[in-house]
Amino acid sequence: MAHFRVFTFLLLLSNGLAIKLPENPNPQPLAWWQEDIIYQVYPRSLMDSDGDGVGDLKGIESKIDHFVDIGVGSVWLSPIYESPMKDFGYDISNFTNVDPIFGTMEDFTSLSNALKEKGLKLVMDFVPNHSSDLHVWFNKSIHREGKYEDFYVWRDPKGFDDQGNPILPNNWISSFGGSAWEWNEVRQQFYLHQFVAGQPDFNYENPEVLKEMLAAMKFWLDLGVDGFRLDTVPSMFEDQRFLDEPEDPNRPPESIPSDHGYWLHIYTYDLPATREALAEYRKLLDIYSLSDGRERCMMVEAYVNPLEKLFLYYGTKEKPVAHFPFNFEFIKRVTRNFNGTDIVGVIDEWFEKMPEGNTANWLVGNHDQWRIASRFTPEDVDAFNMLIMLLPGKACCRRGFRI
Repeated sequence: MAHFRVFTFLLLLSNGLAIKLPENPNPQPLAWWQEDIIYQVYPRSLMDSDGDGVGDLKGIESKIDHFVDIGVGSVWLSPIYESPMKDFGYDISNFTNVDPIFGTMEDFTSLSNALKEKGLKLVMDFVPNHSSDLHVWFNKSIHREGKYEDFYVWRDPKGFDDQGNPILPNNWISSFGGSAWEWNEVRQQFYLHQFVAGQPDFNYENPEVLKEMLAAMKFWLDLGVDGFRLDTVPSMFEDQRFLDEPEDPNRPPESIPSDHGYWLHIYTYDLPATREALAEYRKLLDIYSLSDGRERCMMVEAYVNPLEKLFLYYGTKEKPVAHFPFNFEFIKRVTRNFNGTDIVGVIDEWFEKMPEGNTANWLVGNHDQWRIASRFTPEDVDAFNMLIMLLPGKACCRRGFRI
């Protein structure tokens, strides 16, 4: 039955249902980021070269011929930075070094050079919203040292309760549940963490933050990195009034006030200033591209609805932002009981609404999702991978999602 469903799905796409693909009367040569398959690698699990039970950079380098054999053009590494690993490496304690669990900077340089020898591009995860609480910047901020005093989002308590406990500044909730505020005894203030408490949010209202983060990105560009995937970018700015967020009238009925999904995040998510800051990251990449003719790419993770709001992350011709925001529509809208009409609806809406002159991208999963075989059926895997390879635009595939 599953084989029949996959066959029917592909048949509908090829014969029974018309997909409205865009026409390009003046086609131009495609850049690597428009035509290569981006292959996401989770370094911890790909290949362990030294027998310590954790994958590493040397292990990845040993698999480069495999990447070539399966036809990928770009290798995207999940975070390899120094980290206490409270959030699988997305809590970064040093933005310009490799965590020893993955190897050394020499190993990174070796991997970068080996990829280039095989004609493959190297894309790195980059986390602009927060650092680890073990980063030296955060320690300096705790102690109010120089420019780092306001490097993170700090707020005074509303007051103190009868037991002398500090009262939260407002009702903002972490993405993982519970208050997004954590008390620091040394500084005697709360700091904001939209994710785990070990990930304090940067204060992008302080221009020094952007300067430091651009310097970190430049560090890797100078080592030959071809592009970056920027993580959870809509969380970068907060409304400076620090008002309570309203309840979401469409929240899940079982949700409670300590759940992230209980509230509408109108003061902490997808604020216009975010795209202004991202345009500065893009400007840096474009400077490198113009300097040597080797195009760099910036892709962003933004779970934003509706599509019209997501497409703002492309920017404009005058002020470009991302080369593309990731397209999560197959993840969000196609369920286990899908049919051909569901697939066509996702494709048509993307092409109908995508601003002219931009590049589409397609994926069916990422590191936040179960594999295709688990979310759908094993028989659906080839069909979905075939689909994203055939559609006009960029195909992104996480290692393991082919099986």
